[in-house]
Amino acid sequence: MKTVQNSWKRGLALLLALVLTLTLAACGGDGGSSQESAGESSQSESAQSEESSQAASESGEDSSEEAQEKAIAFQVVHKDGSTQDFEITTTAGTLREALEAEGLIAGEESSYGLYVETVDGETADEGNQEWWCLTKGGEMWNYGVDDTQIQDGDAFEFTLTVGY
Repeated sequence: MKTVQNSWKRGLALLLALVLTLTLAACGGDGGSSQESAGESSQSESAQSEESSQAASESGEDSSEEAQEKAIAFQVVHKDGSTQDFEITTTAGTLREALEAEGLIAGEESSYGLYVETVDGETADEGNQEWWCLTKGGEMWNYGVDDTQIQDGDAFEFTLTVGY
């Protein structure tokens, strides 16, 4: 009986790993081979880790820097494939603050911050496994809108994605 339970647990772990891999591949959208995607994912995660570390160290600097105006590009890719581009000038420190001030996002609070459900007036339908994928400069972004510090010249995208 114990062997059956261990096999079941291993199978479930493999299934969850597959779902996570497919989710990251779907959001990345480059259509490359899984081996290439895995290599790019590692490089991307390293770059994001550096950016996160840099953002964390910068956040300890004088708060007057956050108050400076920043221009960011924001693109929404809707379910039908249409895109909407926004040029946002803001003094906000985080992506959430900037997008909420423009009325572009809404969602529910979670233990991880805002779970974005609606972007540019379109709401993801969880019953159809729809969700908003956040990318920065076309690369998968592993942080939420609350944790994303913005800098002048940043470019972000939200894409309505189907399938977990």
